[in-house]
Order: sequence, then C-alpha cells, then structure tokens
Amino acid sequence: MPVEITWWGHATATVRDSGTTVLTDPVLTLRCAHLWRRRGALPPPAAHRADAVLVSHLHADHLHLRSLSRVAAGALLVLPRGALRAVPRLRRLAAGLEVCELTPGDSVPVGGVTVRAVPAAHDGRRLPFLPRRVQPLGYVIEGEARTYYAGDTDLYEAMAAETGPVDTALLPVGGWGPRLGHGHLNAERAAEALVALRPHSAVPVHYGTFWPVGMAAVRAYEFHSPGDEFVRHAARLAPGVRVHRLGHGESVRLAVTGR
Repeated sequence: MPVEITWWGHATATVRDSGTTVLTDPVLTLRCAHLWRRRGALPPPAAHRADAVLVSHLHADHLHLRSLSRVAAGALLVLPRGALRAVPRLRRLAAGLEVCELTPGDSVPVGGVTVRAVPAAHDGRRLPFLPRRVQPLGYVIEGEARTYYAGDTDLYEAMAAETGPVDTALLPVGGWGPRLGHGHLNAERAAEALVALRPHSAVPVHYGTFWPVGMAAVRAYEFHSPGDEFVRHAARLAPGVRVHRLGHGESVRLAVTGR
C-alpha cells in the first residue's frame, strides 16, 4: 500500500500510512496571531480528522490552540514533554483528545504505525510571554514506510543518527516573515539536510502560506521562492532524492520501497 502525503500549507500535512492518518502541526484557520493566510484555501473539514496529531513545539504557528480545538474528538495528541504544564490552556482544550507527551527517543503506537520522537534544534519556548523551555521535537512515522517530519529545526551534527533511515523527509524550507531566525532551515540548508538523511523522497513545507498582516510587499521573495529554491538546491546537492513540491491541498502517493 503506498503512503500518501497531503500538504495543507505552512507546516500542516497529513500522512496516511498503513490505514492510519497522522496530522502535523495543524493550523486550520485564516489567521494565526498576526499572520494571515495569503495562499491556499483553508484545509477542508476532512483534514480535521486524524488518528494522531503531532505537535512539534510550542510556537503559535505550530501549537495553534484554535486549530487544535477543531480536531475531531478521539485523536491522539502527541506533544513534547512539558507542553501541558507550559501552556495551561492546552489542558482544557485537549479534554476531548487522548494526550501523550514524548521526549526524544520515546515512541507511541497509533493504529498501524509507530510515532517516534527525535530531537530538533530550535527554541522551545512559548513566545512571547511564557519563559518555560520545552524540548522541541521532530517525528518519524514508521509503518509501511518511514516518514520524517522535522518540525522546526536547524541542521545539527547528529540529525541523521538520531533520525535513522527514512524513506521521505518533510523539511521546513522557509518561514512566515521577511527574516528567517535562528533555529530554522532555509532552502539551501534543507537541501544539505538531504545529503545527511539520504531519503528516497522529500516534500518541502513551512513556506508560502502565512505572512504578517500589512507586510505583503516586504521581501516578498521570502514568501514565494523557498519551494522552488529547495528543488534547485536539492538537484545540485542530493540528485538522488526525488523532491515533490506540492501545491496547497495537493497530495502525492509514494510507493513503498523494500527495506
């Protein structure tokens, strides 16, 4: 059975593997704090239903409380350990969901897959008000295939060793504003990650969706270009990796290769 990946915009994607649906960092609204959705329709109600929802870290464009409130009841909400304590509103919001907190190296079974937490090199605080640091995570979804969702991260020396062999990598290649801060991958550094990870295929995420209100004309290429730049850098640095640059709401079905 092929694995299917749908990109809904920013870091929100659905991974279907072994009859199990996993949703990453859902942002299901037109607005997210001071950001507005400039490209791509809202994810449809069908995207709100998942067996598991993975939240990589506490920043509002990844742990988005209004969007989590729209997730269909019964899903397993997977969080970095300490998230419930750091964000008190999350505990009330998650009342209809099963909750599991993980640290790097932990794993949890969900339907036909296992979700394994891996490190990420990023700021784990809930900005701008809460100083408590919570270890940000990436995740490897292991079923018929191994799909790595990196969350927000920069390159770090042990990335390939911590992640292990993967078939597909969902990598952030941009941001949501005119400057990409510390702890992020740009298009070229995401392509460098492919060299270390050596997946069969890659899907760029975390670009071309949200932008600050009133700043549409400021460094607009940072909004529009990262996906194409990632394709170009990946062809140069990791020509053996097949890159699928999806449009908003577009899916790709990936054949499962032998292990």
